[in-house]
Amino acid sequence: MPPPTVPFFLTATTLATTTVKKPQPQPPPLPCDAQAQDTVASQASAASASYAARMRLNPHLALRLFDHLLRSGADPDPAAYELALASCARGKDRATAAQLHAHAAKRGFLASHRRVRCRLVHAYAVCGMLPHARRVFDGGTDNDMVAWNCLLRGYAQEGGDADLLRDFFARMPSRDSVSWNTVLSLCVVNGEYDEAIAVFREMLASQECQPDRVTLVSVVSAIAYLGALAQGLWAHAYVIRKGVEVEEKLSSALINMYSKCGFLEGAVYVFDNVRGKRSLDTWNAMLAGFTANGCSGRALALFTRMETTGLMPNKITFNCILNACSHGGLVEEGMRCFQRMSRVYGIEPDIAHYGCMVDLFCRAGMFEKAEEIIQIMPMEPDASMLKALLGACRTHKNLELGKKAGHRLIEAAPNDHAGYVLLSNIYALDGNWGRVHKVRKLMLDRGVLKTPGSSSVELNGVIHEFISGDKSHSRKRDIYKMLDEICQQLKSAGYTPDTSQVLLDIDDEDVKESSLAVHSEKLAIAFGLISTAPGTPIRVVNNLRICGDCHNAIKLLSKIYGRCIIVRDANRFHHFRKGSCSCGDYW
Repeated sequence: MPPPTVPFFLTATTLATTTVKKPQPQPPPLPCDAQAQDTVASQASAASASYAARMRLNPHLALRLFDHLLRSGADPDPAAYELALASCARGKDRATAAQLHAHAAKRGFLASHRRVRCRLVHAYAVCGMLPHARRVFDGGTDNDMVAWNCLLRGYAQEGGDADLLRDFFARMPSRDSVSWNTVLSLCVVNGEYDEAIAVFREMLASQECQPDRVTLVSVVSAIAYLGALAQGLWAHAYVIRKGVEVEEKLSSALINMYSKCGFLEGAVYVFDNVRGKRSLDTWNAMLAGFTANGCSGRALALFTRMETTGLMPNKITFNCILNACSHGGLVEEGMRCFQRMSRVYGIEPDIAHYGCMVDLFCRAGMFEKAEEIIQIMPMEPDASMLKALLGACRTHKNLELGKKAGHRLIEAAPNDHAGYVLLSNIYALDGNWGRVHKVRKLMLDRGVLKTPGSSSVELNGVIHEFISGDKSHSRKRDIYKMLDEICQQLKSAGYTPDTSQVLLDIDDEDVKESSLAVHSEKLAIAFGLISTAPGTPIRVVNNLRICGDCHNAIKLLSKIYGRCIIVRDANRFHHFRKGSCSCGDYW
């Protein structure tokens, strides 16, 4: 059956065809008895059912087949409406959804057929027409779980008023795993990780349904961002206890969670126990875990192992490998991998790969090579690349290049506080306080606010957050008493505060030292020392990049107190053990 030349929704404002048909021979008049009428109705119903069957077999042609059904003179049945509306949802076809709405309403299907109404709610919600979806939904008194979930997902996809979504969720007469997963996913997407875990706990307490793999992926992802290892261990134990299949997405989420909590042994355990053939995403997750935790050699060894399996790497794979080379200071290996990416695997490098190479050369102090990469790449440098260049200029005291990179960074990302702070730091290192004040004033005039430094540490499944200089914690007296002890221990070990990290126009060295002493990382570590048994690792999650003074101090603290201290900052992981750090003292 050939489709019509022009679909109905391009030629008419209603579903009734407006084209002129060729004269058809008139059928003989039908008998007026009931049996003949039943025969005609049966034939029309059979025709509609036949079209509906073809629409199921050819969903991409559903709308054309629906149009042909109308042109044939038969009335669509509810199944045909459902399939046509499903096609509108897939294609996000607003106009056709509205036409189908009008057509179904004229024939009374919206009032009498719940599934047609549900499909219409779904189509409107997917197309972003939430007011229309809500009107259709409110017009029914027997909405089923599917209709409720369709509208709930519509609110989530719109990303608008979260309170409206939560109110709608609370009003649901019953909720299944789709309902809970929708709210969980929205919390993760919006960065509300604590809220996501709270919703998961509420789901378990409600006993309305059992968490599925989608639920657990969202929860494990939230735990990964929080760095809450104890909660992550519980979630993994729950997966094992309930016999949930650890497939591709869940295994990658667990590996990522353990890696971001600084517990590589857990990530390796999950990777080694993946059933069946490992997917590329699973390999990439493990590569990223090794890279983030400063295990560059293990990342490269795993990449070699992956190549022997015959699995083709992708752009993410090489991004992980180039990052590993950068963090490990493996310049030659990084250059070799960058060349192999295009020559052997035919993968054209993107901005992320060029950024890795710039970072690689900057960390090694090879600024000429870094500038050469920026000049030859076919795109403009992004903010991440310029931040890497600027940070390296500060570390290696390349102030002139740092000033150029800083001004370029502010132009590229005028609303990002990092550019202003880094540039003002460069001018402060140069002793040019006039320029420091100009940069800070420019930042103030543009309404750009600096994110305050905060660090969190987990204790018995509860996350405790500290802000630099904050004294609001319930155990503040114990924490500051421990902080005084830390300062004494550090001085006894020969530590001298690096007041150059306090890039303010302050002459009083004591004031500078006191401001360094209350950085959020040190507050979190002090809390960890007084709250955990000797020898217990302390895991800290920091929202900003760790400063040089804290880095040096924590190295000594790991030796003085015999603790493994793991700090995850905005840049990478730092594993402090026995007075050394996995990052090779480059931060």
